Amino acid sequence: MGVASASEESKTWPASEKAKQFVKDTIVIGFFASPKGAGWLEEKTVHDYLNRSRAAGITGHDMTLAATNFTWEQYLNELYNFRKAYAGQPGQYVYVRSVRDIEHAHKTGKTAVLWNVQTSTVLNNDLKKVPILKELGITSMILTYNDVFRAGSGGLAEYNGTKIGLTAWGKQIIDELVKYGILVDLSHTGPKTCMDIIEYMEEKHPGVPFVYTHSLPTGLYKNEKNATERGCYRNISDEEAKRAAKSGGFVSPTFTEWMMDGIWPDDITPQQCADMIDYYVKLIGVDHVGIASDDMFTTKPTLDFVKKNAAAYDDGGYMVNAFNKGATDCGELAKILAAVTDELWKRGYSNEDLAKIYGGNKMRVYHKVWEGLPDEERKKGAALRAKQLEKLKHEVQGDPHDPLSGSALTQK
Repeated sequence: MGVASASEESKTWPASEKAKQFVKDTIVIGFFASPKGAGWLEEKTVHDYLNRSRAAGITGHDMTLAATNFTWEQYLNELYNFRKAYAGQPGQYVYVRSVRDIEHAHKTGKTAVLWNVQTSTVLNNDLKKVPILKELGITSMILTYNDVFRAGSGGLAEYNGTKIGLTAWGKQIIDELVKYGILVDLSHTGPKTCMDIIEYMEEKHPGVPFVYTHSLPTGLYKNEKNATERGCYRNISDEEAKRAAKSGGFVSPTFTEWMMDGIWPDDITPQQCADMIDYYVKLIGVDHVGIASDDMFTTKPTLDFVKKNAAAYDDGGYMVNAFNKGATDCGELAKILAAVTDELWKRGYSNEDLAKIYGGNKMRVYHKVWEGLPDEERKKGAALRAKQLEKLKHEVQGDPHDPLSGSALTQK
């Protein structure tokens, strides 16, 4: 098997200074999936990755704390591992509980931390844990990771013929996620289960967005010369993406090469990343597309993790074959996003378009799910507060003891 190229090993792509500055000036929210033991072993690896991310201007990331069949206890241990690692860089992190935390991280040059779980097994069959997860900062949850679970069937299970769809337990979990403002994430979920979830959300929770935090489109590569007959079991159909957009949600392609069925270059390129984004924009509109590199700090421990969890990756050799063909790369945002920016500019994308894709669309959904506030109303509120603040400024002008007459009132 070839040497894998995750973040630590991946290529840094040349980009214009203008593009580099645009990334720094824009709220950028990525996604990585690297529990300890799967993507990193030493805290220095985490620090190096996030130092690069911070230096490139990446605002923050959805960070996966649990996958496969993790229990509640394993999830808590993973949370401890990350928090302990981040404690080694004091003052550099903002643990997100609201959209304002993301804005604060962006303005202060810190890293916004959004926690994600890719399996509902962390509940240990106890729905009372959902609000606790919310308090601990979980922003999104996948019900089924690849295999068969009490909540339903994952992408790999359905690929292998087991299609049980969304269960009654899965519906109960969804109700609780919606109640407490945790995003329902359909990545890694089997097509039947996905459609069941979509129909349940549309019927029981109309107006609540659901998302694909890291999923590639099957339609982009299915006609390639070297494409496999069945394609990658993690990728999603056009219909799934359209329904997510209809809900008001977003779909984020992952810059992970082994899932790009039929294309096996030495390194994933900015052009290919732009192809993924462009495909979704043309399919569902620029207001419903995000980014998610889905990279790992390093792939050195990955193969060991897959071997230890072989049942969760029983894909008939698809992943291993992809790696053997050369699909070993994953585009780290800090190393590739500026070059992707240059490429998207060449294709006619505006700065406003890119600001939506890089973080704005996610922020809109967070406003809706976390706070129940449409973006238009939030903007009206911000304008009203600014107007009231300006009025108050005139009322207290000249009072040296009133903090409202100081620099706070001059900030925009």
